[in-house]
Amino acid sequence: MMKRAAPDHNNRTNSTAVEIRLPASTSNLGAGFDCFGLALKLYITIRATVLPSSRAACRVRTISGEENATLPRAAENLIYRAMAYTAKREGVTLPPIRLAVHNEIPITRGLGGSAAAIVGGINAFGLLHDRRLTDDQILRYATEFEGHPDNVAATLLGGFVVTCTTLEKVIALRRSWPLELKIVVVSPAMQLETKLARLALPRLVSHADAVHNLQRTALFNAALSENRPDLFWEAMKDRLHQAKRQTLVPGLAEALALPRIPGLLGLALSGGGPSVLAIANENFDEIGQRIADCFHRRSVPTVVRRLDVDNDGCQTRVLRAAGRQAHPNPVSGSTR
Repeated sequence: MMKRAAPDHNNRTNSTAVEIRLPASTSNLGAGFDCFGLALKLYITIRATVLPSSRAACRVRTISGEENATLPRAAENLIYRAMAYTAKREGVTLPPIRLAVHNEIPITRGLGGSAAAIVGGINAFGLLHDRRLTDDQILRYATEFEGHPDNVAATLLGGFVVTCTTLEKVIALRRSWPLELKIVVVSPAMQLETKLARLALPRLVSHADAVHNLQRTALFNAALSENRPDLFWEAMKDRLHQAKRQTLVPGLAEALALPRIPGLLGLALSGGGPSVLAIANENFDEIGQRIADCFHRRSVPTVVRRLDVDNDGCQTRVLRAAGRQAHPNPVSGSTR
């Protein structure tokens, strides 16, 4: 764990350009509501450059990719907002910034795009100001900003992550994901804001439903530890959030009710949706098509992706340090 740098009372930036690559993520995995996260090999890459003479607080340019088209091009950009939030928490003022963004993560599809942007912004602030923020600090700031820790922990640490929020800190424990277990993600051509997905949830749940999910979150962890993926089908059954959210998108209820077929180990809503994820170890094309057909029958187009799990998490490097010639200078993977 890196030590935190001393306070920078002069607001001096030691780096003028940095680059951060962050994976997409899924969360919940059924019963693990707000505590399970899983990083996926689909990425956003952010390059942040200090522009001392700029009159604008932030300028944003995007680098190809259809997912970049709707990204805000000024200070309302989520990456910059996370940088500004961290600067305020650290007691400094940001210099003018230019962001260059290449994003592969579908926006508002339940694949952790906002979490990746937030963790990227926090890391960019730390690198530009030579503040070696620890994982604990990054998780705390990101959770304060995002509102829940599962996606931000997965995009920061990589792999499968279990999180717990206390009054003092965010606890996140990660483990590598078995290589043979792939993720099939089917994303309907509809956006679903996280805030809307959360508004659909009941304020109170029954004792029976709470116990149901507690049993299955424990079972999922045990199945992963004991190499029993055959238990995922039951371990991913949820009673806290999916039934309410599946009414928001045509075809979603049918997709989550699909029966088992060879290779399909478990089905769940990806985060708050509307994407559906399947854990599988074979027969990937048929599984993706079966899920997609549920949406197609309701006249909703889809994109099907087969993704590996990212076990590396956030990767950073300094591109140009103040007073030096521009050259890549790799920084250790993540901020660990």
